[in-house]
Amino acid sequence: MSAAFPPLREELRGIEPYGAPQLSLEQAPVQLNVNENPYGPSPEAAADIARAVGAAAVSLNRYPDREFVELRSALAAYLNGSGGSGITPAMVWAANGSNEVMLQLLQAFGGPGRVALSFAPTYSMYPEYARNSLTEWYAGHRAEDFSLDLDAARRLVEERRPAVVLLPSPNNPTGTALPHDAVTVLCEAASSYEPGGLVVVDEAYGEFRRAGTPSALELLPRHRNLVVTRTMSKAFALAGARVGYLAADPAVCDAIRVVRLPYHLSAVTQATALAALRHAPELLGRVDDLRAERDATVTWLRVQGFEVADSDANFVLFGRFADRHAVWQGLVDRGVLIRETGPEGWLRVSIGTAGEMTAFRQALLDTVGQAAGQTVEQTTGKTEERA
Repeated sequence: MSAAFPPLREELRGIEPYGAPQLSLEQAPVQLNVNENPYGPSPEAAADIARAVGAAAVSLNRYPDREFVELRSALAAYLNGSGGSGITPAMVWAANGSNEVMLQLLQAFGGPGRVALSFAPTYSMYPEYARNSLTEWYAGHRAEDFSLDLDAARRLVEERRPAVVLLPSPNNPTGTALPHDAVTVLCEAASSYEPGGLVVVDEAYGEFRRAGTPSALELLPRHRNLVVTRTMSKAFALAGARVGYLAADPAVCDAIRVVRLPYHLSAVTQATALAALRHAPELLGRVDDLRAERDATVTWLRVQGFEVADSDANFVLFGRFADRHAVWQGLVDRGVLIRETGPEGWLRVSIGTAGEMTAFRQALLDTVGQAAGQTVEQTTGKTEERA
């Protein structure tokens, strides 16, 4: 048998699977690394989900509704109250997390000879979606403050002629939101060549945006090539259910149906999502608390002298560190797990409960203080601790 077994695609050899570091609660009691909602479903919502799943269980010998009509109707109604208007069930598609939604978009509209484009720093899974769908990947660059230079972005789209432009807003890992004019410029640029391209605005963290920050859902009536994706993993506190969705022109949804796997949304997933949507006000009730905690975290980090990106998400990117891994490890050693991601020298912390954020702040002060003390010792040759 060949030493190269198994016969993996050559471009996949040696690649580590994607995933944030996972540590047990014993190793890191405070887990602030994957942007989860720290507040679980209410007892009432959990009970309704359990009832809905129980009702679905008696017919699990049958395939689910492969068009998930009831769920698409409920999602459309929710989106029309969350920044959109005039969104119909035919304009909505859902899958197992927004990850699968994105992959399906690349499977349908990317592929050999086509380009997917974004602007770095950006979500680290995007190039993997492109790779897995045999789509060429190209990343432009954001400005120093993580915004987009619109003239440069437009020229890049016109030059590279991507089939799909991926734009997280708020951006992951920076938390930066896109203004409407940026979305419009890129939609128009992606319509300027044949056969044109889709502009996908990834609003996974859209419910956390600050007051006055618009949703790209408002622009759907103006741009036929605009797709807006959302997830129930974050604001809905439903990460374990794996439900993501999009709103777009019905023709986009119809095209995705060509590449989706049969019955890709299980009856249990559909029942869970529908029950959660019935409890949307209470599940989203902690969003304001998390926004306030985020803003307080940004202010505190800046007072301590850190550089901090403005955030419309439920996480904060901060730095800059000469050795960010040492800081990350120092926090882990103190029981706090955050994410070593983004541009070199930066770290990202998810927003947790007030108690978790207090623990994070103390651990960060202790870690940075210890590092500073060690620097003094190395410089002076002294062994005493820094005062």
